[in-house]
Amino acid sequence: MQQNDLQLRSGIVGGTFLSTILNITLNDIVFTIIMAVIGAVVSFFVSCLLRRIFSDSNKSKKRM
Repeated sequence: MQQNDLQLRSGIVGGTFLSTILNITLNDIVFTIIMAVIGAVVSFFVSCLLRRIFSDSNKSKKRM
C-alpha cells in the first residue's frame, strides 16, 4: 500500500509540474520579474518612510 501511495503522489506532482511548465510563457516570466522589482522598491521606500516617522515621534516623546 505504501508503494502505491508514493506512485500516486509522484504522478500527481509530476503531472502538475509538467502541465504548469508547458503553459508558462516568456511574457509571464518577464511580468513576474517586473512586478517583483516594483514590489521590492515600494516595500523599501515604505519601510524607510515608516522608520523616519516613528523615529521622529520617539525623539519628540523623549524630549518631554
